[in-house]
Amino acid sequence: MGISGWRRGKLIGRGSSSAVYIATHLSTGQVFSVKSALAAHSASLQREQSLLSSLDSPYLVACLGFDISWDSPSSSLYYNLFLEYAAEGSLSDYVAKKGGRLNDLAIRSITCDILRGLAHLHSRGILHCDVKGRNVLITSDGHAMLADLGSAIPIGKRDSDDEPCCRLRGTPVFMAPEVARGQGQGPPADVWALGCTVIEMATGHAPWPDVVDPLAAVHRIAFSQEVPEIPNWLSCEGKDFLTKCLARDPRERWTAEQLLQHVFVNSSSSIAKLEVSPKSTLNQAFWESVPDGDEEADECPATDKPSERIDQLICSSIPDWTWDNIWVTIRSNDGDETQRTGAETISHSFDNDSAYEKGLVTSHCNSCKSESSCSCRVDSVSEKHKREIQIEIWYWLFFLAINRLVSCLVFNRAAVC
Repeated sequence: MGISGWRRGKLIGRGSSSAVYIATHLSTGQVFSVKSALAAHSASLQREQSLLSSLDSPYLVACLGFDISWDSPSSSLYYNLFLEYAAEGSLSDYVAKKGGRLNDLAIRSITCDILRGLAHLHSRGILHCDVKGRNVLITSDGHAMLADLGSAIPIGKRDSDDEPCCRLRGTPVFMAPEVARGQGQGPPADVWALGCTVIEMATGHAPWPDVVDPLAAVHRIAFSQEVPEIPNWLSCEGKDFLTKCLARDPRERWTAEQLLQHVFVNSSSSIAKLEVSPKSTLNQAFWESVPDGDEEADECPATDKPSERIDQLICSSIPDWTWDNIWVTIRSNDGDETQRTGAETISHSFDNDSAYEKGLVTSHCNSCKSESSCSCRVDSVSEKHKREIQIEIWYWLFFLAINRLVSCLVFNRAAVC
């Protein structure tokens, strides 16, 4: 019937008659969501529980049970519906976190998931009646699930024996024209709402953004010949897909099964699911992003001996700056502000006599073809200087090796925990 021994967490959503919280199972630590409403106003939750219990699809939020609890402070009886938890929240929240709109690839993938959920509902003779971004949940691995079946009804349901169920259901700006006119609700109305949800993903807001009054929106949808504006930046496949969803005549709209064969979503079946950034080291996505030892070995193949690799790092001569003659002297040693060539500038800024006395460098005079202490540019590094550089590089290689060893130990310990 329900989950025994659970703790209510923070509030994550609120509807017209119910509120949604994060909850934790005390025995197993399982995280789920609980939708609570006053027992006297829980008809919608009870309908949702009844429908979800009869359905089994990865594209519909799973029902984990229900119970009735007594709230002492308010002296009220509450009906609690336990549902699968989606870490990324609603699709509307997800779009907002992504900067106000999703890219074409993400829209294809999420639309395909919603369509599969709708196709499953329609095949079981059920209408969702309120498809929109707020009623689609995104899981931690990027899957989309239809949720909030509180407005759902069986196809062809009647309120009385002689009058069809034509009461307005759903959100005004997502309503199909025939629903806004009170002509009844069928599977094509869910398809229209799906098209409006695609526009929400592409623009970050609901269709008909210039309409503020809900009654004005219903009147415009019902009696004008307009359709929601299709975003210009969408691909040609996306625009064609929306024309199949947003045909004003419900008989011209494609069914959910037909839309699953449309190239806009059909190609998404071969595309990897959305990657959600890991929030902590406890998230599986974090460890999947860390390469293992074998991957690192492939990226860094073995080369020569360490001593040979160090030799490759050491230049055989001081860099030759004389290739560029466009040197401008900012301040010379003797106060002369005239422009000099590259070789002349270097000879003033480098004390050759001091370098020779320390035995660090030797020079080669191009004019006399012999080694001397003239002011020519320096060409070669002495053996003494080379050894000093080798020692310093060895020191840093040793330091990096120790640092890498410590990092590996920390990661291995975290993985074991």
